[in-house]
Formats: sequence, structure tokens, C-alpha cells
Amino acid sequence: MTAGTSPDRPPRAPLTRDRVLQAAVALADADGLPALTMRRLGEAVGVEAMSLYTHVANKSDLLDGMIDTVFAEIDLPPSDSRDWRTSMRLRAISARRALARHRWAIGLMESRTTPGPATLRHHDAVLACLRTAGFSIELAAHAYSALDSYIYGFALQERGLPFDSPDETARLAQSMLAQFPADQYPYLAEMATHHVLRPGYDYADEFTFGLDLVLDGLERAVSGQR
Repeated sequence: MTAGTSPDRPPRAPLTRDRVLQAAVALADADGLPALTMRRLGEAVGVEAMSLYTHVANKSDLLDGMIDTVFAEIDLPPSDSRDWRTSMRLRAISARRALARHRWAIGLMESRTTPGPATLRHHDAVLACLRTAGFSIELAAHAYSALDSYIYGFALQERGLPFDSPDETARLAQSMLAQFPADQYPYLAEMATHHVLRPGYDYADEFTFGLDLVLDGLERAVSGQR
């Protein structure tokens, strides 16, 4: 047994950039980005804050790495796929789920001026899928912008909603119905009663409906281009 090693405690894993980034993401997930400090991050990985600077240059570099970590979680379209619509649909669903897990990242995914390898790989794979499917350069740019605007916009709206589960959605809808007269707001009452309070309703399903509308439009656009 070496000096300073407890017989009952396994040796601590060496500190790496990936371990620092994973810990930072976990802290931001739990308490939000404003709560993430180098001191708290150091405590989370068991080192003094100054030791972190061996692995991240500064707070901006830390944030770059955290965003890259989130991008790494999003499914990439297959490199040999010719079915661009299915690939873009699966990628969009995966992106929304990643943003639901890391709500602090919404609004930051395209903000970094020094993107990491996972970020660059992600963007290149999406463009490769569209270009291989026959999208012109201009149409690929339009498609990427339309898809990401929808994905990030939905994620931002979802983050602001006062419920997180179908049960909470139903309870909130019932509470709201009790606060206003249905005869004065008949269409709002109808929506709550016959849609939101329907068994099995999940707000996340609204995402795929809107996504398919965007994909329908892109399909018409690429067909017209040809």
C-alpha cells in the first residue's frame, strides 16, 4: 500500500478533460448554468478549482466543451443513408430529447465560436445527408435552418411550460378549467377537455406533428428543385 492510500478506498480515477466536462454538465443539469462555478466544479471532481485549468483553459472553454458533449449525444444520420427524411426525423427527435435532458443548453447550441469535434461532426453529417439526397447547397442551408429553428424553438417553449409529465399536464388543465367560465372561452375549454385531458395525451407528441409538417415542406421543395 502506497503512502496516503486508504485500504478501504479505491484510488481516485485520474482527472481528465472528459471527466471535468461530464461533471460540469451534471451540475448544470441539476442547478442551472448560473450555479456552475469553478469552485463547485472542483468540489464535484475532488480537486481545487485551480487544478481544473489543466484541462480547461477558462470558463468559455468549459462551456465550449459542455456544448460539444451535448452534441455528442444527438444521433447522427447514417453516412450511407439515402432516406434523408427518416434520417432528419430521427436526428430531430434525438436533438429534442438531448435538449430536454440539458435544458441549460437551449439557446447555446449554435452560439460557440470555437466548436468542438462532436459539434463539427454533427453539422457535417447533417449537411452530407441532405447534399447526398440531392439538396442543392442553398436548399440544404434552408433545410438546416428550418429544422433547427423548429427544434430549438420547440425546446425553448417546452422548457417554459409549467408541467413536466402527462399527469402534471392533466392536473394543470383541470385547474385552469376551474378558473374560467367555459361559456366565455368555449374553444379554450374545448381544447383542454377534448385534447389535453384525453387519456394518453403527451405534449411531446406535438413535436413530431410539427416536425412532419416541416419535412413535408422540404420534401416538396427538393422535388420541385429536381
